[in-house]
Amino acid sequence: MTATDSITNISCYKFAPLSGLKELRARLLAFCKERSLKGTILLSEEGINMFIAGLRDDVDALVDDLRRIPGLEGLKPKYSLSAEQPFRRMLVRIKKEIIAFGVDGIEPAKYTSPRLEPKMLKQWLDEGRPVILYDTRNDYEVKLGTFKGALVAGIDSFRDFPAAVAKLPPELKKAEVVSFCTGGIRCEKAAPFMERAGFEHVWQLEGGILKYFEECGGAHYDGELFVFDQRVGVDPALSETDSAQCFVCQTPLTAEDQADSRYVAHVSCPYCFKTSEQQQREQIEQRHAAIRAASTPLPGSVPYDHERPLHIPAACDHKTVVDAFDHVMPHIGREVWLQTAQNGRLTDKDGKPVTADHIVRAGEHYLHHTPAMREPDVNADIRVLFEDEAILVLNKPAPLPVHVGGRFNRNTLQYILDLVWHPLRPRTVHRLDANTTGVMLLCKTQHFARLVQPQFERGEVEKVYLARVQGHPAQDEFICDAPVSAEAGKLGGRSVEEGGLEARTEFRVLQRDADGTALVEARPITGRTNQIRIHLWHLGHPIVGDAAYLPDGKVGETQTLAVTDPPLCLHAWKLSFTHPLTKQRVTLEAERPQWAAL
Repeated sequence: MTATDSITNISCYKFAPLSGLKELRARLLAFCKERSLKGTILLSEEGINMFIAGLRDDVDALVDDLRRIPGLEGLKPKYSLSAEQPFRRMLVRIKKEIIAFGVDGIEPAKYTSPRLEPKMLKQWLDEGRPVILYDTRNDYEVKLGTFKGALVAGIDSFRDFPAAVAKLPPELKKAEVVSFCTGGIRCEKAAPFMERAGFEHVWQLEGGILKYFEECGGAHYDGELFVFDQRVGVDPALSETDSAQCFVCQTPLTAEDQADSRYVAHVSCPYCFKTSEQQQREQIEQRHAAIRAASTPLPGSVPYDHERPLHIPAACDHKTVVDAFDHVMPHIGREVWLQTAQNGRLTDKDGKPVTADHIVRAGEHYLHHTPAMREPDVNADIRVLFEDEAILVLNKPAPLPVHVGGRFNRNTLQYILDLVWHPLRPRTVHRLDANTTGVMLLCKTQHFARLVQPQFERGEVEKVYLARVQGHPAQDEFICDAPVSAEAGKLGGRSVEEGGLEARTEFRVLQRDADGTALVEARPITGRTNQIRIHLWHLGHPIVGDAAYLPDGKVGETQTLAVTDPPLCLHAWKLSFTHPLTKQRVTLEAERPQWAAL
């Protein structure tokens, strides 16, 4: 397919009871891929919604095929043309709703509000008929254009529509209201909802703005129409416009916006451009306020019923369920698992309790139930050092586990970040122990994580730690290359082991103090679990406050410190890496803790 081919774009939906969705999904995906069609088809028990592009014959073949499905006989696509394929791939997805609304009792397959044909709306507007045009679209869509004098819902998501309706003046309930959206699908739910809210005369624009453009052109409409593909915007002739969309904030951009000096492709636009360091500081303070709100009280301090899943590994095949749990989590103790089973809190995947002598098979799933679980307190004073559209850099406090594990499920860094950055889910690309403070790098999306994480694997990231150790090392600079065990031992820790994983750390003494401790700089060249702690412990200089790697080669009984315990004196001080967008070398530094002051 070349750029000179004429590509047919269709959008259409139909509310109708559908069944056998998995089989239908597989059939449609194969049908479309065979014909090089691209776009998205959403299927649910309430109907179908799709945006598809390809050669006209192939598009028509798909529409004909769909019309053979009971309930979809009346499928009415809206057509437009483009010079190039506007979609990157073909997706067929099964959803709870074909347009997410989240309000029970609104079922367009059973009832919709009266429909108003586009030509009739134009006639009403030509005549000056008093009518309220209500734009049900999201704000970023409205930015490119809407009907003249339209009342805009002012929402970020269609799920916010009920709250927007609740704010409308009561006198509008007796007015004639015409709801409209891009292609009509949202109004299938929005208009009946407004009727249920007490609005007496509600119409829905048949086919939405797309059909209005097709039949009436741009009369009574200002601007262009935002569409959900790479074209971004179309004019009343349904031709692609010069509008673009900001890579960072997703705001539609007109040609004038793109001419603005603040618009830099993949970096910023006039709507997300940061003009000063003060603005960045304000944004960080907003993040800090959100972190405080999300962690006050600590999420895991409020009792909740917790289910911990266990996937039976091959090594536990034909063991009892108690022996299997003890094998996977030996630090808890077999007697505890035995008592847990006797209390009925070990169940199969369906929630049915199993006895302590129940035999398990590899690949099975079981659950450990903990009623009214309350997690140990942690230090949630998470500080943001830097944030942009690609990465997030934090100064992690301690004690604070990064991921779910052991006694911690909600009182973790990841859980708190997920609350604050929702709907984004910042992705960790390296590890810091629960008891270690300092610089931690996360990526905003999986795409950026795939660009950054290999830098750690290839040894391209420079990491500098500070540690206060017991005793005074004999040399000012020294190296430890003792191999670290591959398998976890007591409390999940590691040790120096001949034939273990290659490990290398470079050390430099910064200060020797009268109390018998020394401040050292550590540069791990490899990235093994607990590497710095193990190497210093192996050299006879365990880190002050380390409850696991004790003096004289002993191993402690504590994994994660309590908030009231003396801190582990290990701090990730500096981190240098290549930024995934700018490709420039970046160095971030976390303020020295009090114990590391010179």
